[in-house]
Amino acid sequence: MMVMPRGSHDWTVDDLKQLPDDGLRYELLDGMLLVSPAPRPVHQDAVHELIKVLDARLPAHLRAYFAPIDWQPDRRTSFQPDILVVRREDVGEENITAPLLLAVEVLSPSTRRKDQLLKFSKYAEAGVASYWIVDPEEPSLVAYDLAGDGYREVGRAKGTESITLGHPIPVTIVPDALVAR
Repeated sequence: MMVMPRGSHDWTVDDLKQLPDDGLRYELLDGMLLVSPAPRPVHQDAVHELIKVLDARLPAHLRAYFAPIDWQPDRRTSFQPDILVVRREDVGEENITAPLLLAVEVLSPSTRRKDQLLKFSKYAEAGVASYWIVDPEEPSLVAYDLAGDGYREVGRAKGTESITLGHPIPVTIVPDALVAR
């Protein structure tokens, strides 16, 4: 039986190890526990197709992972991006703590606000170089690169439009191609 921390902002990465493996996604944002249900098939289709696109282009010194894998930039934050790209040398035994080269979040009804606001801000604050938000319902992709202390939009595409991005690798993506029809 797990004992809950005293306050809502007292969670640490150590507390996550005590949570059940029950199909829910447990993440931390500055000590606050965030819980999301398992993703829907359209979400997983987009993740699957995008990981194939990235894997085909990644050089040997980079690695792409898909959730669940913990990125823990500090003791009170632990995210499981839908997809992340990192230098192979930055991968630890249990998690990743180094700033990511790319974090990708695929929107779900239950995560839309968290991905577009909360994670957006924390990824920028923690030095994640590029952040992509994919909406499989539209389908669309919006890409941001870190500039100074925040993100600037570097491209967006919807449906059959293509988007060519340069970071962390040059790649062209068509949002419609990410979802099974």
